[in-house]
Amino acid sequence: MWLNNILETIGNTPLIRLNKVSKDIPATVLAKVDYFNPGNSIKDRMALKMVEVAEKEGKLKPGGTIIEGTSGNTGMGLALAACVKGYKCIFVTTDKQSKEKVDILKAVGAEVIVCPTNVMPDDPRSYYSVAKRLGKEIPNSMYMNQYDNLANRQAHYESTGPEIWEQTEGKITHLVCTAGTGGTITGTAMYLKEKNPNIKVWAIDVYGSLLTKYFKTGEIDMNEVHPYISEGFGEDFVPENYDMRYIDHFEQVTDKDGAVMARRIAKEEGLFCGYSAGSCLQGLMQLKQSLTKDDVVVCIFHDHGSRYVGKIYNDQWMMDRGFLDVKSFKDIVNGRAGQKLVTITGEQLVSEAVELMKKYDIEQIPVMQDGQLIGSVSESGLFQKIFSNPEIKHSSIASVLEPPYPVVDFLTPVEKLGTLINKENGAVLAKDEKGDYHIVTKYDVIQSLAK
Repeated sequence: MWLNNILETIGNTPLIRLNKVSKDIPATVLAKVDYFNPGNSIKDRMALKMVEVAEKEGKLKPGGTIIEGTSGNTGMGLALAACVKGYKCIFVTTDKQSKEKVDILKAVGAEVIVCPTNVMPDDPRSYYSVAKRLGKEIPNSMYMNQYDNLANRQAHYESTGPEIWEQTEGKITHLVCTAGTGGTITGTAMYLKEKNPNIKVWAIDVYGSLLTKYFKTGEIDMNEVHPYISEGFGEDFVPENYDMRYIDHFEQVTDKDGAVMARRIAKEEGLFCGYSAGSCLQGLMQLKQSLTKDDVVVCIFHDHGSRYVGKIYNDQWMMDRGFLDVKSFKDIVNGRAGQKLVTITGEQLVSEAVELMKKYDIEQIPVMQDGQLIGSVSESGLFQKIFSNPEIKHSSIASVLEPPYPVVDFLTPVEKLGTLINKENGAVLAKDEKGDYHIVTKYDVIQSLAK
């Protein structure tokens, strides 16, 4: 049996048990993997519901324009609905969102406006303000306002909650979900607590968001707000979709811990998820002492990792922010206690290169001329040449020159160095912060990985 359009594939996403990354948690941990939705995120559910409600109420008319402030995922869901139903889309987002998200929105026909992140919500430059203004200025348009549009949480009351209840056969004891617009966690919690008021609902927040303090004190404290890197959750105001009566606890997670955990989920469970999934599970890890072996925990994994390949799944991006504890070229050099690079010039003799190799117990020597790399000599290369012609030891290095070693970034991960060193190329070079060259050989790589 076929489906009539892509919108009919929304929902009924799988609930998957986690086995490795959650092994230290004394409970059954299940992931509601909503990147199986057609737009690769849970936001497809509420996007379609907001459109349907707007149509029913006469606020969205044929040929109209959908306007929304979005971190990317809601925009994708709205764009899918617009494609099928014949609407135009204008989405306003922030400059901290991944380039992949913006490109995907453009690919499905949306116009995207990028606004600065680090401004207050009521600042006319904020993406909230710009979206509201466009909704007033553009004829036959509707600003969806996922934050205060209660169709957001209604979607999860009608779909996400019932699915989880049925998939766990009513055995769920804890719901864990990152807190953004409030729609997913509130709507899902409302349904589940109707079924069993003893179910605990844990909201995962990020440092830099004011939601946690608001939950604890009822106070909107703008001193809590500061820039953060995590995407898709945390807020600098309280959306109307929240009803804190349905939430039992707020737990904050660092940008680093959420990113690292997302990478662990991908490697250990084969679930290529986004930033919020990593933060969700990290928050659960921080609360694991509150669980028992009889508990059944459902974590919401909101979106797909493809939207973060330039960020949390990019080693350089992670290292630039101190998120990735990997050994690099720099670590190998620092572990050698200031050992200087041994070099030779093209005019020097082969015999001098042999003596340097003996003296310093090395096999690879870069050949320099006026501060520039012009080639290299290796123990294996010289052995072959001297073996076939002993007199060559009186010749210049220039006559036996081998290709220069590749030059890489000083922070290149050790694993990448290993792919550059082979039979024909015995070492790699890099410049430090002062501009001085250093060398790493295959033995350096082996020793580093063995530690």
